[in-house]
Amino acid sequence: MRGLLSSPVCLTVIWFLSWSLGPSCAQIWNGEVSGLQYGRLGSNITLACGKSHNRMSVMWLHNQRKELPWHKVTSDGKLVLLEANQSAQGNYSCHSDRGSHLHSISLMLGHPPAQLNVLCQMPNHSYVHCSWVESVNTFLPAKYNASFRGSHETWKPCVVDVSQKHCEVILPAFWQVYHMLAVTQTNALGSHTTYDRIKLDKLLKPDPPRFLKVEQLEGFPRRLNVSWSYPSSWARLDAYPLHFQISYRPLGSIYWSETFISETSVVLYDILEGHVHEVQVRAQDLVNSDSQWSEWTNLTIAGPWEAEPEEAEVTWTYDTDASYTDSESTSTKSHNVDSEDDGDLGLMILLICFSVFIFTTVLSLFLVMWMRRRRRKHNAKQEPSSVVKMKSMPI
Repeated sequence: MRGLLSSPVCLTVIWFLSWSLGPSCAQIWNGEVSGLQYGRLGSNITLACGKSHNRMSVMWLHNQRKELPWHKVTSDGKLVLLEANQSAQGNYSCHSDRGSHLHSISLMLGHPPAQLNVLCQMPNHSYVHCSWVESVNTFLPAKYNASFRGSHETWKPCVVDVSQKHCEVILPAFWQVYHMLAVTQTNALGSHTTYDRIKLDKLLKPDPPRFLKVEQLEGFPRRLNVSWSYPSSWARLDAYPLHFQISYRPLGSIYWSETFISETSVVLYDILEGHVHEVQVRAQDLVNSDSQWSEWTNLTIAGPWEAEPEEAEVTWTYDTDASYTDSESTSTKSHNVDSEDDGDLGLMILLICFSVFIFTTVLSLFLVMWMRRRRRKHNAKQEPSSVVKMKSMPI
């Protein structure tokens, strides 16, 4: 056995195998080193070809293609991407001059965290909901951590939902004037904390009322009954009552009427008879006047009660011409004819009276003139006789 292993032929085979497999083992070891690398958009990104220190020429591929973004390769085989943009993202691999795979890198580019835009809502006295959006799109996965505290309290965790980018605070110290929210965003390129100062009494904004109903009131053509319910998120009805604003108008009008009430129903007394109306309701905390009004409910459309027209009895009579006539229309026509006759008779009587008045006036004037003329003739006859009498008188 020793003679076989020490034979020249066997030694030659062993030497050849060791020479051919040695570099392959090194290449396989280098090829196992791969990972994810992050870089900042617009900066120069350097990719190393594994941990090998061998001064060998390498070839880089981007997504299995030889076309690379604007780059340069250093003497030690590192790839430098110059002012990398979004197109430079992807999978990179380096290979030896013989084509053997040495190393792989997946490159992701983005921005470090920046200031967040935070929006907090408070639908009741025991719950605060805060959400946020990035002011700058980082293009990278991020983690969030949030804390909440009153002006004289220690920081308490705000329960974070990373997928929805919001957090929740249960039972905040409402008696504290000011509160502070801190949201920290962290990604592979760094972290940033955004602070938001909150005044809970001004943040409080109820949800809109529910189950708005607008109903007619039978026998009242100018009234509507409006009712609704508290929002489901407003649980403590006795401790924190709401008051409501009701707005309504005829459909198509630009002018709204409104009324305020602390109950959950009201009768509107100034409804325009015979017209459909639009009605909406919103709510506000009754005690805290600094709180916000809720959003309006959806418009509800309804009309007031209307009396049904009386149905006239219709009888049919048989005419000699073998046709049916509607006695109702006939009576209506005869009524119209009688009305027209009464109008003509009144006009005739008025004309007769006017004619009698004119005739009497003319006759009176004629009689007066005749009497004056007769009196003048009588005076003329008496004048000569008086002269004769005066002449016959003795001087």
